Amino acid sequence: MTGLVVTGWSSITAAGVGEAPPLEPLPAARVTDLFEEALPEESAPVLTGFDVRAHLGRKGTGSYDRATALATTACGEALKAGSVEVNDATRGRIGVVLGTTVGSFRSTSDYSRDTLVQEKPYLVNPLLFPNTVMNCAAGQAAIRHGLKGVNSTVAGGPLAFHQALRYAANALERGYADVMLVGCVEEYSPHRAWQTAAARRSGPTGEGTAVFVVERADAARRPGSTVQAEVLAVATAFGWGDAAADALAGCVLRVLREAGVTAGEVTAVATGDAQEYEPAARALGHRPERVTVSELYGQCDAATGGLSLGALLGRRLGGVALLTARTRDGGVGAALVRGPS
Repeated sequence: MTGLVVTGWSSITAAGVGEAPPLEPLPAARVTDLFEEALPEESAPVLTGFDVRAHLGRKGTGSYDRATALATTACGEALKAGSVEVNDATRGRIGVVLGTTVGSFRSTSDYSRDTLVQEKPYLVNPLLFPNTVMNCAAGQAAIRHGLKGVNSTVAGGPLAFHQALRYAANALERGYADVMLVGCVEEYSPHRAWQTAAARRSGPTGEGTAVFVVERADAARRPGSTVQAEVLAVATAFGWGDAAADALAGCVLRVLREAGVTAGEVTAVATGDAQEYEPAARALGHRPERVTVSELYGQCDAATGGLSLGALLGRRLGGVALLTARTRDGGVGAALVRGPS
């Protein structure tokens, strides 16, 4: 898969709305003041004070959970950044694909709990049911911004952004859309914080979202659009246990071959966690600059890949960079991106 360009993007992290993720640890906020539930950590890199109404208004946003609010806001900011005009002539050709782990873990868990603790016959709030499905954020983003093109959600955990890129590439190559918003989102909640702690993962639980305006490289440029990066190739694979490292190295070799790029041209590697760097460096044959997202932004799971690309674009990527991903159950992925020359 080759031939995609990024013509606009936006991200939301603890650094702020629309601010590029910095290449330094994000500020940590005291999260024990934000929730009534007990938490396994006192502070985490979350965006305190985020109010979706300040960005999208009050109408229609009252039922949004945090993941939906973050993603819908970022989609709107990306459309503006990419100078994408949404009107009756274009809205059917603009699609959305978002990566996630399970949607809003909090919404799903709380709704399920209500079915057990509320009075029979299970007097749960039906207005909250849409938040329990994984495609809530992608659907609400399309509704909010009037987009009627392809709409999909990819549940892949840390690999979700790579999978979303592949999904968008297929949609664009087959002519199902002219423009795709490709992104990923993960919210902070007590549920995710305890999940991270129970899995004994290093670092705090993080949150964030990043959304990119992606188009075919050979398509006519829209007025006002500027190519900010090329997505040269994306590959995913599977390797259980110790085989995951070899599978990841294989993905790196595949994207180099498909993109027609030499290993020496790769100047930076953005990884989700520290385990990914050695297989990537082994495949490249040298040790480029390293960016480990989990050490900077906490455990952001599905948002990891998008925040990696946002961090590289925020530093005005000029060469070729490699983005890697690895899930705990053996999924691996690699993507090659190149900044404007």
